[in-house]
Amino acid sequence: MRRFLLAAVMVGAAAGAQAADLPDFLRGSIGSAPPMWQGFYVGGQAGYGSSDENFNGSTTSMTQALLANTLIESAMGVAEWNLGLGKVSAQSSGYGGFTGYNSQWNDVVLGLEMSYLHGNFGGQTSATEARSSVSALADGNFHDVTATSAASISISDMATFRGRAAYSFGCFLPYLFGGFALGNADISRSINVQDVVSPTQFGRGTALAPLNTTDLMSNHLIYGYTAGAGIDINLTGGLFMRAEWEYVRFTDQVDTSINTVRAGLGYRF
Repeated sequence: MRRFLLAAVMVGAAAGAQAADLPDFLRGSIGSAPPMWQGFYVGGQAGYGSSDENFNGSTTSMTQALLANTLIESAMGVAEWNLGLGKVSAQSSGYGGFTGYNSQWNDVVLGLEMSYLHGNFGGQTSATEARSSVSALADGNFHDVTATSAASISISDMATFRGRAAYSFGCFLPYLFGGFALGNADISRSINVQDVVSPTQFGRGTALAPLNTTDLMSNHLIYGYTAGAGIDINLTGGLFMRAEWEYVRFTDQVDTSINTVRAGLGYRF
Protein backbone atom coordinates (compact mmCIF):
# COMPACT_ATOMS: atom_id res chain seq x y z
CA MET A 1 0.00 0.00 0.00
CA ARG A 2 2.80 2.40 0.93
CA ARG A 3 4.56 1.58 -2.34
CA PHE A 4 1.35 2.37 -4.28
CA LEU A 5 0.90 5.78 -2.56
CA LEU A 6 4.55 6.64 -3.14
CA ALA A 7 4.21 5.77 -6.82
CA ALA A 8 1.03 7.90 -7.13
CA VAL A 9 2.75 10.91 -5.56
CA MET A 10 5.72 10.56 -7.90
CA VAL A 11 3.48 10.29 -10.97
CA GLY A 12 1.47 13.35 -9.85
CA ALA A 13 4.59 15.40 -9.30
CA ALA A 14 5.91 14.47 -12.73
CA ALA A 15 2.61 15.36 -14.38
CA GLY A 16 2.56 18.72 -12.61
CA ALA A 17 6.06 19.51 -13.75
CA GLN A 18 5.18 18.64 -17.34
CA ALA A 19 1.99 20.76 -17.18
CA ALA A 20 3.97 23.74 -15.95
CA ASP A 21 5.99 23.58 -19.17
CA LEU A 22 2.90 23.58 -21.43
CA PRO A 23 1.69 26.72 -23.27
CA ASP A 24 -1.04 28.82 -21.56
CA PHE A 25 -3.82 27.74 -23.89
CA LEU A 26 -3.12 24.05 -23.10
CA ARG A 27 -3.22 24.76 -19.37
CA GLY A 28 -6.71 26.27 -19.80
CA SER A 29 -5.85 29.77 -18.52
CA ILE A 30 -7.31 31.82 -21.37
CA GLY A 31 -9.76 34.46 -20.01
CA SER A 32 -8.89 33.72 -16.39
CA ALA A 33 -7.12 37.06 -15.82
CA PRO A 34 -9.35 40.17 -15.79
CA PRO A 35 -8.55 42.82 -18.44
CA MET A 36 -6.57 45.87 -17.41
CA TRP A 37 -8.51 49.04 -18.24
CA GLN A 38 -5.51 51.32 -17.71
CA GLY A 39 -4.54 53.61 -20.59
CA PHE A 40 -5.80 55.64 -23.52
CA TYR A 41 -8.73 54.55 -25.67
CA VAL A 42 -10.72 55.76 -28.68
CA GLY A 43 -13.95 54.65 -30.33
CA GLY A 44 -17.01 55.40 -32.45
CA GLN A 45 -20.66 55.48 -31.43
CA ALA A 46 -24.22 55.88 -32.68
CA GLY A 47 -27.23 56.99 -30.66
CA TYR A 48 -30.93 57.74 -30.61
CA GLY A 49 -32.83 59.99 -28.27
CA SER A 50 -35.31 62.75 -27.55
CA SER A 51 -34.94 66.47 -27.01
CA ASP A 52 -37.34 68.45 -24.81
CA GLU A 53 -37.50 72.21 -25.32
CA ASN A 54 -39.16 74.65 -22.90
CA PHE A 55 -39.95 77.74 -24.99
CA ASN A 56 -41.89 79.55 -22.24
CA GLY A 57 -40.35 82.98 -21.66
CA SER A 58 -37.90 82.64 -24.55
CA THR A 59 -39.23 85.79 -26.31
CA THR A 60 -40.07 87.92 -23.24
CA SER A 61 -36.91 90.05 -23.32
CA MET A 62 -37.33 90.66 -27.06
CA THR A 63 -40.91 91.86 -26.57
CA GLN A 64 -39.83 94.17 -23.76
CA ALA A 65 -37.18 95.73 -25.99
CA LEU A 66 -39.56 96.02 -28.95
CA LEU A 67 -42.33 97.71 -26.95
CA ALA A 68 -40.17 99.80 -24.60
CA ASN A 69 -41.76 103.19 -23.85
CA THR A 70 -44.96 102.31 -25.75
CA LEU A 71 -48.42 102.96 -24.36
CA ILE A 72 -49.67 99.40 -24.84
CA GLU A 73 -46.71 97.97 -22.91
CA SER A 74 -47.03 100.33 -19.96
CA ALA A 75 -50.82 99.96 -19.80
CA MET A 76 -51.37 96.35 -20.91
CA GLY A 77 -48.02 94.61 -20.16
CA VAL A 78 -47.85 92.79 -23.49
CA ALA A 79 -44.36 91.41 -22.79
CA GLU A 80 -45.69 89.49 -19.79
CA TRP A 81 -48.48 87.74 -21.66
CA ASN A 82 -48.32 83.99 -21.62
CA LEU A 83 -48.22 83.31 -25.34
CA GLY A 84 -48.42 79.57 -24.79
CA LEU A 85 -45.19 78.68 -26.56
CA GLY A 86 -45.01 75.79 -24.12
CA LYS A 87 -42.87 72.66 -24.36
CA VAL A 88 -41.98 70.61 -27.43
CA SER A 89 -40.46 67.13 -27.74
CA ALA A 90 -38.85 65.50 -30.77
CA GLN A 91 -36.75 62.41 -31.54
CA SER A 92 -33.56 62.15 -33.54
CA SER A 93 -30.55 59.92 -34.16
CA GLY A 94 -26.87 60.79 -34.26
CA TYR A 95 -23.34 59.47 -34.62
CA GLY A 96 -19.91 60.41 -33.36
CA GLY A 97 -16.94 59.24 -31.32
CA PHE A 98 -15.24 59.27 -27.95
CA THR A 99 -11.74 59.25 -26.48
CA GLY A 100 -10.35 59.15 -22.98
CA TYR A 101 -7.88 57.87 -20.44
CA ASN A 102 -8.35 55.41 -17.56
CA SER A 103 -6.33 55.00 -14.38
CA GLN A 104 -6.85 51.71 -12.53
CA TRP A 105 -6.25 50.72 -8.90
CA ASN A 106 -7.16 47.06 -8.44
CA ASP A 107 -10.83 46.99 -9.46
CA VAL A 108 -11.45 50.77 -9.19
CA VAL A 109 -11.14 52.71 -12.45
CA LEU A 110 -11.19 56.51 -12.70
CA GLY A 111 -10.89 58.44 -15.94
CA LEU A 112 -11.46 61.49 -18.09
CA GLU A 113 -13.34 61.34 -21.39
CA MET A 114 -14.59 63.49 -24.25
CA SER A 115 -17.68 62.33 -26.18
CA TYR A 116 -19.03 63.84 -29.42
CA LEU A 117 -22.38 63.35 -31.16
CA HIS A 118 -23.59 64.85 -34.45
CA GLY A 119 -27.35 64.91 -35.09
CA ASN A 120 -30.36 67.19 -35.37
CA PHE A 121 -31.90 67.71 -31.94
CA GLY A 122 -34.41 70.50 -31.34
CA GLY A 123 -37.90 71.75 -32.11
CA GLN A 124 -40.04 74.75 -32.98
CA THR A 125 -43.30 76.37 -31.88
CA SER A 126 -45.47 79.48 -32.31
CA ALA A 127 -48.43 81.03 -30.53
CA THR A 128 -50.79 84.02 -30.80
CA GLU A 129 -52.67 85.90 -28.09
CA ALA A 130 -55.08 88.86 -28.43
CA ARG A 131 -56.40 91.19 -25.72
CA SER A 132 -58.49 94.36 -25.66
CA SER A 133 -58.28 97.23 -23.21
CA VAL A 134 -61.37 97.42 -20.98
CA SER A 135 -61.17 101.21 -20.90
CA ALA A 136 -59.66 103.98 -22.98
CA LEU A 137 -55.94 104.38 -22.51
CA ALA A 138 -54.01 107.63 -22.02
CA ASP A 139 -54.41 108.53 -25.71
CA GLY A 140 -58.23 108.37 -25.41
CA ASN A 141 -58.54 105.24 -27.57
CA PHE A 142 -59.46 101.63 -26.96
CA HIS A 143 -56.78 99.18 -28.09
CA ASP A 144 -57.10 95.67 -29.53
CA VAL A 145 -53.62 94.11 -29.43
CA THR A 146 -52.56 90.85 -31.07
CA ALA A 147 -49.12 89.43 -30.28
CA THR A 148 -47.62 86.54 -32.24
CA SER A 149 -44.44 84.81 -31.09
CA ALA A 150 -42.34 82.05 -32.69
CA ALA A 151 -39.18 80.26 -31.61
CA SER A 152 -37.03 77.35 -32.77
CA ILE A 153 -33.74 75.66 -31.91
CA SER A 154 -31.68 73.10 -33.84
CA ILE A 155 -28.63 71.53 -32.16
CA SER A 156 -26.35 69.87 -34.69
CA ASP A 157 -23.27 69.08 -32.58
CA MET A 158 -22.77 68.18 -28.93
CA ALA A 159 -19.52 67.58 -27.05
CA THR A 160 -19.39 66.50 -23.41
CA PHE A 161 -16.34 66.50 -21.16
CA ARG A 162 -16.72 64.01 -18.33
CA GLY A 163 -15.15 62.54 -15.27
CA ARG A 164 -15.80 58.78 -15.00
CA ALA A 165 -15.91 56.46 -12.00
CA ALA A 166 -16.08 52.72 -12.65
CA TYR A 167 -15.64 49.32 -11.01
CA SER A 168 -14.22 46.35 -12.87
CA PHE A 169 -15.98 42.98 -12.77
CA GLY A 170 -13.60 41.01 -14.97
CA CYS A 171 -14.58 41.78 -18.56
CA PHE A 172 -17.35 44.18 -17.47
CA LEU A 173 -16.79 47.81 -16.50
CA PRO A 174 -19.98 49.61 -15.37
CA TYR A 175 -19.48 53.35 -14.85
CA LEU A 176 -21.08 56.65 -13.87
CA PHE A 177 -20.05 60.03 -15.26
CA GLY A 178 -20.72 63.75 -14.99
CA GLY A 179 -19.30 66.93 -16.47
CA PHE A 180 -20.03 69.91 -18.71
CA ALA A 181 -21.43 70.11 -22.23
CA LEU A 182 -21.00 72.36 -25.26
CA GLY A 183 -23.30 72.54 -28.27
CA ASN A 184 -23.57 74.19 -31.67
CA ALA A 185 -27.10 75.51 -32.29
CA ASP A 186 -29.16 77.58 -34.69
CA ILE A 187 -31.72 79.60 -32.73
CA SER A 188 -34.53 81.73 -34.16
CA ARG A 189 -36.97 83.96 -32.23
CA SER A 190 -39.50 86.45 -33.58
CA ILE A 191 -42.25 88.76 -32.30
CA ASN A 192 -45.02 90.56 -34.20
CA VAL A 193 -47.40 92.96 -32.44
CA GLN A 194 -50.46 94.42 -34.17
CA ASP A 195 -52.39 97.25 -32.48
CA VAL A 196 -55.88 98.31 -33.62
CA VAL A 197 -57.25 101.53 -32.06
CA SER A 198 -60.81 102.84 -31.82
CA PRO A 199 -62.32 105.90 -30.10
CA THR A 200 -65.13 103.69 -28.77
CA GLN A 201 -64.99 100.25 -27.22
CA PHE A 202 -66.93 98.50 -29.97
CA GLY A 203 -66.35 100.99 -32.78
CA ARG A 204 -64.61 100.43 -36.06
CA GLY A 205 -60.87 100.24 -35.44
CA THR A 206 -57.84 101.51 -37.33
CA ALA A 207 -54.81 99.27 -37.57
CA LEU A 208 -51.51 100.90 -36.73
CA ALA A 209 -48.24 99.87 -38.34
CA PRO A 210 -47.20 96.49 -36.88
CA LEU A 211 -44.20 96.26 -34.63
CA ASN A 212 -41.93 93.26 -35.19
CA THR A 213 -38.44 91.97 -34.54
CA THR A 214 -36.48 88.81 -35.33
CA ASP A 215 -33.36 87.40 -33.70
CA LEU A 216 -31.43 84.79 -35.72
CA MET A 217 -28.32 83.10 -34.28
CA SER A 218 -26.42 80.64 -36.48
CA ASN A 219 -23.66 78.37 -35.14
CA HIS A 220 -24.33 79.72 -31.68
CA LEU A 221 -22.27 78.21 -28.85
CA ILE A 222 -24.46 76.93 -26.01
CA TYR A 223 -23.30 75.29 -22.81
CA GLY A 224 -24.68 73.18 -19.99
CA TYR A 225 -23.98 69.99 -18.06
CA THR A 226 -24.14 66.22 -18.54
CA ALA A 227 -24.62 63.08 -16.44
CA GLY A 228 -25.22 59.43 -17.19
CA ALA A 229 -24.23 55.79 -16.87
CA GLY A 230 -22.95 52.99 -19.06
CA ILE A 231 -20.98 49.79 -19.31
CA ASP A 232 -17.87 48.79 -21.28
CA ILE A 233 -17.47 45.12 -22.14
CA ASN A 234 -14.04 43.76 -23.11
CA LEU A 235 -14.21 41.56 -26.21
CA THR A 236 -10.64 40.58 -26.95
CA GLY A 237 -7.31 42.25 -26.38
CA GLY A 238 -7.91 46.00 -26.30
CA LEU A 239 -11.21 45.81 -28.21
CA PHE A 240 -14.38 46.62 -26.22
CA MET A 241 -18.02 47.45 -26.83
CA ARG A 242 -20.12 50.03 -25.02
CA ALA A 243 -23.74 50.71 -24.08
CA GLU A 244 -24.59 54.09 -22.53
CA TRP A 245 -27.31 56.54 -21.48
CA GLU A 246 -26.52 60.26 -21.39
CA TYR A 247 -28.52 63.28 -20.17
CA VAL A 248 -27.54 66.77 -21.35
CA ARG A 249 -29.16 70.07 -20.41
CA PHE A 250 -28.49 73.39 -22.12
CA THR A 251 -29.75 76.57 -20.42
CA ASP A 252 -29.57 79.29 -23.06
CA GLN A 253 -32.29 81.34 -24.80
CA VAL A 254 -34.21 78.05 -25.06
CA ASP A 255 -34.04 75.61 -22.15
CA THR A 256 -33.26 72.23 -23.76
CA SER A 257 -32.85 68.74 -22.27
CA ILE A 258 -31.57 65.83 -24.38
CA ASN A 259 -31.68 62.14 -23.44
CA THR A 260 -29.84 59.64 -25.66
CA VAL A 261 -29.03 55.94 -25.57
CA ARG A 262 -25.85 54.95 -27.39
CA ALA A 263 -23.92 51.92 -28.58
CA GLY A 264 -20.24 52.07 -29.42
CA LEU A 265 -17.10 50.15 -30.22
CA GLY A 266 -13.70 51.17 -28.93
CA TYR A 267 -10.07 50.14 -28.67
CA ARG A 268 -7.84 50.50 -25.60
CA PHE A 269 -4.12 51.03 -26.24
